[in-house]
Amino acid sequence: MSEKIIKSDEQWRQELDEEQYLVTRHAHTERPFTGMYWDETADGLYRCVCCGTPLFRSETKFDAGCGWPSFYESLDKSAIVEKVDHSHGMVRTEVLCANCDAHLGHVFPDGPEPTGVRYCINSASLNLEKDDG
Repeated sequence: MSEKIIKSDEQWRQELDEEQYLVTRHAHTERPFTGMYWDETADGLYRCVCCGTPLFRSETKFDAGCGWPSFYESLDKSAIVEKVDHSHGMVRTEVLCANCDAHLGHVFPDGPEPTGVRYCINSASLNLEKDDG
């Protein structure tokens, strides 16, 4: 992992569009079935929209029926930080980019094998780098 990326709020505002900024820097959630990757089937690498850190591969993406991109495994455990989230009267596990602290979404214990987890990730926090071919 490279050195932690720290930028001012103004820098993030200039680099991201409004939805990306609100989701990644202020932990907002895009509406289900509206993000650009919720039903994406192309092969490729999903990177953090803020810093480009590789997060997920398309091979681990599955249709959870929830309206957000869902993955059963991260590319590298050290690229993601999990923390307890008590917002909205719930207790959940928030997922953040370890490199820039971008809010990505949440992880739940209801995913498919082989991991049994579901990373429920906002499209606005991702960039898909499609495989050639």
